[in-house]
Amino acid sequence: MALLGRGLLALALAIAVYGVVASIAGARAGGTRGEAWTTSGRRAVYLVAALATVSFLLLEVAFIRTDLRFEVVADHSSSTTPLLYRIAAPWSSQEGSLLLWVWLLSLWSSLVLWRTGRRMADVVPWAQAVLLGLAAFFLLLLTAFTSPFSTLAQVPFEGVGLSPLLQYPSMMIHPPMLYSGYTLFAIPFAFAVGALAAGHVGADWIRSTRRYALGAWLLLGIGLVLGARWSYAELGWGGYWGWDAVENAGLMPFVLGTAFLHSVMIQEKRGMLRTWNASLILGVGVLCILGTFIVRSGVLSSIHAFGSSTLGIPFLILLATMIGGSIALVTWRRDLLRSEHRIDSLLSREAFFLAGNVVLVGLVLVILWGTFFPLIGEALTGQQRPLETVWWGRFVGPLALVLTLLMGFGPLAAWRRTTAAHAWRQLRGPLAVALLALAIGLALGAGGHLEVAIAVLLGGFVLGAVGQELQRGVRVRRTATGEPLPVALGRQVGRNRRRYGGYLVHAGIAVLIIAVAASSAFKDQHRVHANVGDRFRSGGYELRYEKAIGTWKTQADGSGEKIQKIILGAQVGIYRDGKRLQTMRPTREYFPSTDVSLGPVSRFFLGESATEVALDPGIRRDLWLAMQPDGDALAELLRAVDDRLKKNPAPFAASADAAVRIADFYRQRPSPVTFQVIVSPLVTWIWIGALLAGLGGLLAIWPAPDLQTRRVRARHAARVARDLGRAPAGD
Repeated sequence: MALLGRGLLALALAIAVYGVVASIAGARAGGTRGEAWTTSGRRAVYLVAALATVSFLLLEVAFIRTDLRFEVVADHSSSTTPLLYRIAAPWSSQEGSLLLWVWLLSLWSSLVLWRTGRRMADVVPWAQAVLLGLAAFFLLLLTAFTSPFSTLAQVPFEGVGLSPLLQYPSMMIHPPMLYSGYTLFAIPFAFAVGALAAGHVGADWIRSTRRYALGAWLLLGIGLVLGARWSYAELGWGGYWGWDAVENAGLMPFVLGTAFLHSVMIQEKRGMLRTWNASLILGVGVLCILGTFIVRSGVLSSIHAFGSSTLGIPFLILLATMIGGSIALVTWRRDLLRSEHRIDSLLSREAFFLAGNVVLVGLVLVILWGTFFPLIGEALTGQQRPLETVWWGRFVGPLALVLTLLMGFGPLAAWRRTTAAHAWRQLRGPLAVALLALAIGLALGAGGHLEVAIAVLLGGFVLGAVGQELQRGVRVRRTATGEPLPVALGRQVGRNRRRYGGYLVHAGIAVLIIAVAASSAFKDQHRVHANVGDRFRSGGYELRYEKAIGTWKTQADGSGEKIQKIILGAQVGIYRDGKRLQTMRPTREYFPSTDVSLGPVSRFFLGESATEVALDPGIRRDLWLAMQPDGDALAELLRAVDDRLKKNPAPFAASADAAVRIADFYRQRPSPVTFQVIVSPLVTWIWIGALLAGLGGLLAIWPAPDLQTRRVRARHAARVARDLGRAPAGD
């Protein structure tokens, strides 16, 4: 199977290189001959997709079967790893994630080329060459630098296993969502390159790839939110965004992609910002590769990164090629990219959209500087020192608030020019909602934090603007058709999905910004050292450490049941005003090392461990609770058990016995623990806001019925109306 996998990847690389050559030949030749070359290149894309699919399935089979002959399986899985996480384990590895990248890229490329057909015949060959070139780059990495099908000379008795921090349900979908977003953004990037190379810089390439760009934005956004939720609920530090290098790597193309999706509307409407739009999507493509570089090269410290590797130089070469090529293309076509019109007034929708774009680009530059600042510091001082959270809040926070303001004003402004009378008609409703929201916020305590009060005011303004636009559209439709409110609402939104999907995204982002501001400003956090029976207070709650928890979990493999982990925890009663609300059980999980020479007990506590947070989410506030056993007391317990079992000639049996003894001993004679308690308001509204934004993106991307379908539906509705009109009265 290893030989087959390596052969498939080598064949895919050869076909991808051929496809690049054929596509370029097709672009240059033109006519019937050029079409033949282009068709050959398109078939190369389909073949690469097929070979990548089979290769990825082979790797999945190796992980599911725990085939320890493969180095990547031995390093990232084991017989005690649950099946769910063995399926997800390929993208926990460097090799598997690169193969996933190629597979997704080839699938998206096949889809878009199949749907494009013979349209944009001058642009497609160049775009095809770019997509195949990217695939060839990653296939080269997989064949020459880091093969997923490398085998071990000596097969280990057991694998290392998947990191406990990765054993969380989101592992199944969070990385694939991010990679899907990265690779789908390659489609508009490639078509932008193709349009520039062919000299066809109108709006055709935008209309052909807009849905793919929006899909990439949506998938990347879902991946980022899932990662934030994972961080909050699993990683044991109590936050949902830590400005980690890899978090930022996904955020930057998302933010710049947001700018692109807004500015292309101006090009479609008025033929403006062609240079800007081409530069934005080329920048998004570069940032997607930069994000992959950050993770794969290990150049920046991150809990997500795979550590130092040999891939840094190849990625730097690719980045330099993409940046240099993009600048050269835009410079070459600068005359063709000149706008047909200019902005007529600063009080126009175009001006507000452009201002929002400038803020979004500024936000990307701030994130880029903050992400790479540790490298700059290392060059100057010899040490990587990431920026503190305060720095991020100082620069990102104000930009986010300005963006919220523009997000409210932009849709209310008229194209070309907004008169004073029109501005007042548009603004008075949203301003009233904003002032009402501010009054409610101040009544609830937002006055103590200026940034929260501003976020509530601006968020209320955005929500008011969205509500007003929806209400006006439905009212006009009801006046024209006489339809009932639910029917008018559904049809108005259904026939203007892109518009109202965008409004729903704005509403979700407004809710999210208010929630982020409130949860950050009003977080109540304590660390408490406690014994069984102790009571302590936090955020209006009384917590009682009632008893210790000690247990273990087994996982079946081919040879029977094996101890997967030891679980030590605490049962905590939660009270308010003397009334018991619930019971929470935070735990600490200890996973055995594969090195049996450490001894039956030390195997568990010199291996990996993970915090399992107890979380009580609510509409108003979240109660977050984590625990850590006292190190000295725990060490004394372990020594006592270890001395009895260390000489057992059967190490795995001894470890099983040790796990049972440790859990029982800890439960019966518990040691002190350190609790971390966090009470955060409105965190649930972060996820609600993200859900609204996601639904808005889905609505905007959902294809509207074509003209023929709408005509058929209209004729059917008219026929039904006539039949009802002929029906006898009373029927």
